[in-house]
Amino acid sequence: MMSLQKATLFALYAVLELAEDTDRQLSASEIAERYSISTNHLAKVLRDLGRAGLVESVRGAGGGYRFCGNAKRTTLLDVVQLFEEVGTGPSNSIVQDTNAGAALSLVMDEIEEITHATLLSITIETMLKLMRKRRPEKQKPISTGLFRAV
Repeated sequence: MMSLQKATLFALYAVLELAEDTDRQLSASEIAERYSISTNHLAKVLRDLGRAGLVESVRGAGGGYRFCGNAKRTTLLDVVQLFEEVGTGPSNSIVQDTNAGAALSLVMDEIEEITHATLLSITIETMLKLMRKRRPEKQKPISTGLFRAV
Protein backbone atom coordinates (compact mmCIF):
# COMPACT_ATOMS: atom_id res chain seq x y z
CA MET A 1 0.00 0.00 0.00
CA MET A 2 1.26 3.45 -0.85
CA SER A 3 1.91 5.55 2.21
CA LEU A 4 1.38 9.30 1.87
CA GLN A 5 3.02 11.97 4.01
CA LYS A 6 0.78 13.94 6.37
CA ALA A 7 1.04 17.09 4.25
CA THR A 8 -0.12 15.17 1.18
CA LEU A 9 -3.12 13.69 2.99
CA PHE A 10 -4.01 17.10 4.44
CA ALA A 11 -3.82 18.61 0.95
CA LEU A 12 -6.09 15.93 -0.49
CA TYR A 13 -8.61 16.39 2.34
CA ALA A 14 -8.62 20.16 1.83
CA VAL A 15 -8.88 20.07 -1.95
CA LEU A 16 -11.71 17.53 -1.89
CA GLU A 17 -13.56 19.33 0.90
CA LEU A 18 -13.31 22.70 -0.87
CA ALA A 19 -14.02 21.33 -4.36
CA GLU A 20 -17.23 19.73 -3.14
CA ASP A 21 -18.87 23.17 -3.20
CA THR A 22 -16.85 25.84 -5.02
CA ASP A 23 -19.15 28.63 -3.82
CA ARG A 24 -18.40 27.78 -0.19
CA GLN A 25 -15.36 29.03 1.65
CA LEU A 26 -13.99 27.31 4.72
CA SER A 27 -11.37 28.26 7.25
CA ALA A 28 -8.37 26.06 7.91
CA SER A 29 -9.73 25.38 11.40
CA GLU A 30 -13.10 24.17 10.03
CA ILE A 31 -11.39 21.69 7.72
CA ALA A 32 -8.89 20.65 10.40
CA GLU A 33 -11.67 20.00 12.89
CA ARG A 34 -13.57 17.83 10.43
CA TYR A 35 -10.53 15.58 9.82
CA SER A 36 -9.03 15.84 13.34
CA ILE A 37 -5.77 17.27 12.02
CA SER A 38 -3.45 20.10 13.03
CA THR A 39 -4.76 23.53 12.01
CA ASN A 40 -1.22 24.95 11.86
CA HIS A 41 0.02 22.16 9.58
CA LEU A 42 -3.08 22.45 7.39
CA ALA A 43 -2.59 26.23 7.09
CA LYS A 44 0.90 25.63 5.68
CA VAL A 45 -0.49 23.07 3.24
CA LEU A 46 -3.23 25.49 2.15
CA ARG A 47 -0.57 28.12 1.41
CA ASP A 48 1.22 25.60 -0.84
CA LEU A 49 -2.07 24.76 -2.55
CA GLY A 50 -2.66 28.48 -3.05
CA ARG A 51 0.76 28.94 -4.68
CA ALA A 52 -0.12 26.03 -6.99
CA GLY A 53 -3.36 27.78 -8.00
CA LEU A 54 -5.69 25.15 -6.56
CA VAL A 55 -7.17 27.16 -3.71
CA GLU A 56 -7.50 30.84 -3.01
CA SER A 57 -7.64 32.72 0.23
CA VAL A 58 -10.70 34.87 0.85
CA ARG A 59 -10.13 37.71 3.30
CA GLY A 60 -12.56 39.47 5.59
CA ALA A 61 -15.49 38.41 7.73
CA GLY A 62 -16.51 34.88 6.85
CA GLY A 63 -13.28 34.48 4.91
CA GLY A 64 -11.36 31.29 4.45
CA TYR A 65 -10.33 29.21 1.48
CA ARG A 66 -12.12 28.28 -1.71
CA PHE A 67 -11.25 25.77 -4.45
CA CYS A 68 -10.32 27.61 -7.64
CA GLY A 69 -8.84 24.78 -9.72
CA ASN A 70 -10.56 22.83 -12.47
CA ALA A 71 -12.01 19.68 -10.88
CA LYS A 72 -12.36 17.99 -14.27
CA ARG A 73 -8.70 18.53 -15.17
CA THR A 74 -6.92 18.49 -11.81
CA THR A 75 -5.73 14.98 -10.95
CA LEU A 76 -4.71 13.37 -7.69
CA LEU A 77 -1.17 13.37 -9.09
CA ASP A 78 -1.29 17.17 -9.43
CA VAL A 79 -1.93 17.43 -5.69
CA VAL A 80 0.35 14.60 -4.54
CA GLN A 81 3.34 15.87 -6.54
CA LEU A 82 3.21 19.18 -4.69
CA PHE A 83 4.28 17.37 -1.54
CA GLU A 84 6.19 14.24 -2.59
CA GLU A 85 7.84 12.47 -5.48
CA VAL A 86 5.89 9.84 -7.37
CA GLY A 87 7.26 7.66 -10.16
CA THR A 88 10.58 9.45 -10.24
CA GLY A 89 12.74 6.65 -11.52
CA PRO A 90 14.68 3.63 -10.34
CA SER A 91 14.65 2.51 -6.74
CA ASN A 92 17.97 3.89 -5.52
CA SER A 93 17.96 2.00 -2.23
CA ILE A 94 17.94 -1.44 -3.90
CA VAL A 95 21.29 -3.11 -4.60
CA GLN A 96 20.88 -3.74 -8.32
CA ASP A 97 24.14 -5.57 -9.03
CA THR A 98 22.67 -8.89 -7.85
CA ASN A 99 19.99 -11.03 -9.48
CA ALA A 100 17.64 -10.57 -6.54
CA GLY A 101 18.27 -6.82 -6.45
CA ALA A 102 17.74 -6.42 -10.19
CA ALA A 103 14.49 -8.41 -10.06
CA LEU A 104 13.24 -6.49 -7.02
CA SER A 105 14.15 -3.20 -8.68
CA LEU A 106 12.10 -4.13 -11.76
CA VAL A 107 9.05 -4.91 -9.62
CA MET A 108 9.39 -1.75 -7.52
CA ASP A 109 9.78 0.39 -10.64
CA GLU A 110 6.65 -1.16 -12.11
CA ILE A 111 4.73 -0.41 -8.91
CA GLU A 112 5.90 3.21 -9.13
CA GLU A 113 4.76 3.42 -12.76
CA ILE A 114 1.35 1.96 -11.91
CA THR A 115 0.98 4.35 -8.98
CA HIS A 116 1.91 7.31 -11.18
CA ALA A 117 -0.52 6.25 -13.91
CA THR A 118 -3.34 5.66 -11.43
CA LEU A 119 -2.93 9.03 -9.69
CA LEU A 120 -2.72 10.70 -13.10
CA SER A 121 -5.95 9.05 -14.27
CA ILE A 122 -8.14 10.08 -11.32
CA THR A 123 -9.47 13.63 -11.35
CA ILE A 124 -10.86 15.64 -8.46
CA GLU A 125 -14.26 15.38 -10.20
CA THR A 126 -14.02 11.57 -10.13
CA MET A 127 -13.20 11.70 -6.42
CA LEU A 128 -16.17 13.99 -5.78
CA LYS A 129 -18.44 11.47 -7.51
CA LEU A 130 -17.03 8.69 -5.31
CA MET A 131 -17.59 10.84 -2.24
CA ARG A 132 -21.21 11.49 -3.19
CA LYS A 133 -21.86 7.77 -3.69
CA ARG A 134 -20.28 6.83 -0.37
CA ARG A 135 -21.58 9.71 1.75
CA PRO A 136 -23.05 8.41 4.99
CA GLU A 137 -26.59 9.59 5.59
CA LYS A 138 -25.70 11.07 8.98
CA GLN A 139 -22.60 13.04 7.93
CA LYS A 140 -23.24 16.70 8.53
CA PRO A 141 -21.85 19.34 6.19
CA ILE A 142 -19.23 21.64 7.65
CA SER A 143 -20.73 24.78 9.09
CA THR A 144 -19.71 27.90 7.19
CA GLY A 145 -19.97 29.91 10.38
CA LEU A 146 -22.90 31.99 9.11
CA PHE A 147 -25.55 29.97 10.91
CA ARG A 148 -24.90 28.30 14.22
CA ALA A 149 -27.07 25.79 16.02
CA VAL A 150 -28.26 27.11 19.38
